[in-house]
Amino acid sequence: MRRLDASVAAHRKGGGMSETWLKMSMSDLGRGIAAGRIDPVELTETYLAAIDAHEFAPRIYARVTADRARAEARAAADRAARGVRLSPLDGVPISWKDLFDTAGIATEAGSALLEGRRPEADAEVLARATAKGLVCLGKTHMSELAFSGLGYNPVTATPPCINDHAAISGGSSSGAAASVAFGLAACGIGSDTAGSVRVPAAWNDLVGLKTSAGHLPLTGTVPLCESFDTIGPLARSVEDAAAMFDILSGDGPAPLAPFSLEGARFAILETYVMPDLHEAPRAAFEAAIARLEAAGARIETIAIPEVDEAMALAAMLYTVEAYAEWGEVIEAAPDKMFPEILKRFRGGRGYSGVEYARGWKMLHAYRRAYDRATRDFDGVLMPSVPSLPPKQEHIATDSDRYVAENLLALRNTRVGNVMGLCALSLPTGTPSTGLMLNLPGGADRKLLEIGAAIEAALA
Repeated sequence: MRRLDASVAAHRKGGGMSETWLKMSMSDLGRGIAAGRIDPVELTETYLAAIDAHEFAPRIYARVTADRARAEARAAADRAARGVRLSPLDGVPISWKDLFDTAGIATEAGSALLEGRRPEADAEVLARATAKGLVCLGKTHMSELAFSGLGYNPVTATPPCINDHAAISGGSSSGAAASVAFGLAACGIGSDTAGSVRVPAAWNDLVGLKTSAGHLPLTGTVPLCESFDTIGPLARSVEDAAAMFDILSGDGPAPLAPFSLEGARFAILETYVMPDLHEAPRAAFEAAIARLEAAGARIETIAIPEVDEAMALAAMLYTVEAYAEWGEVIEAAPDKMFPEILKRFRGGRGYSGVEYARGWKMLHAYRRAYDRATRDFDGVLMPSVPSLPPKQEHIATDSDRYVAENLLALRNTRVGNVMGLCALSLPTGTPSTGLMLNLPGGADRKLLEIGAAIEAALA
């Protein structure tokens, strides 16, 4: 192995680099490895030590895969020494939501129903990341079977929010967000069925990418509603999110093409997503829009009545598919479930096949109407989440408040899943608020290019 430079030697002596590494973007860590300033083994040991010492780690990580991480880090260090790195992120440690299969390691999706489940192979996206040299630190806690936007899970654990440790982190990719926000992973891989990447990203001041449905393979991923399930990263920058998107797609990563906000045309959707905003998200959204206009963007407000109609169908479409997937398992041991999640699943029992099929036919028509209304814009903007993260104690003791907070948290993000879009949540600079950009399904790279320009304008 090549000789480590002075900065790495200083880290070995006194740990002076540790705090810096834990706050760096994954892209910068990758560049540090390429330049010989960071050793993958030292980097991984720094993360493992941070996890071991952190007071919230047991509430963030369901399982730490230390042996795997160390083996992958050693292999990455060897490749770096020989100049044969597998990708620009080879040797960077990341976390995985506990619904991605890991060979020989429990994958339980936050549910006692799956206790002891040990898959034989990695999920396809995890295998792709490993093939590009990413280091797997472990599996993060999540909402039970991914069916909540709050991240509250009394069955396993509830990760805290970075901005208020008494509050929840958002779900269902709760631990994924917390692992990055608290400096316990360089990036977290989550899933998004109605907002499960973007809600915790917004509440923890991260970038969250909801990819287009069908773009990333769900093979080896514990399902919720496969018609809406997507996979995406929670990261510290758009550059990081784009790099992980490429890697999970089996590509690059490749640099993003530049995009100018000067003369760009965006729509603010007023239908469905703008009422009842909490004060902080409202003010943060208005300030973000002002910055985009200052950067030369043209912004108009539009109404799309079909969005209201589509969202009225969502409860049926989601719960029917979720109960079809899990009903038999659930009814064999319903007492193992958090009652609020059980109630949500059982909401799908009473619909007929005719209602479900008719609902999908109507949704396709509403999606076409949305596409017609937005096709002349560079993107559609909205607040990522209408609310701030509630205190854990409040939703743990008040069923009505739990339901209300959950529905409100997912209200805006769910539009992207129901309407078949790709979407990106960006930090606004106001704690626990996000600005969300939506583009048509399949436009993920364009979404990230525009997102990088917006990120620069908001910085």
